[in-house]
Amino acid sequence: MGSDLLIILLVILVLVVMWRGPKTLPKLGEALGRGVKEAKTEATKAQAEIQSRTSDDTTPSDPSGDRPA
Repeated sequence: MGSDLLIILLVILVLVVMWRGPKTLPKLGEALGRGVKEAKTEATKAQAEIQSRTSDDTTPSDPSGDRPA
């Protein structure tokens, strides 16, 4: 299964080189790298926000249920 994915990626790479030309590959790689970096940054921010919300929502509760009136 892993070799199938590698073959597909190589075919896609060959098609991109034929379509765009070899001179534009560095620009495409740079754009792809920027996109991956932004996605990682946003995922980290979202994870931190989720963790902060879950830590804020956990308030100690009175297990006996007695509340002062």
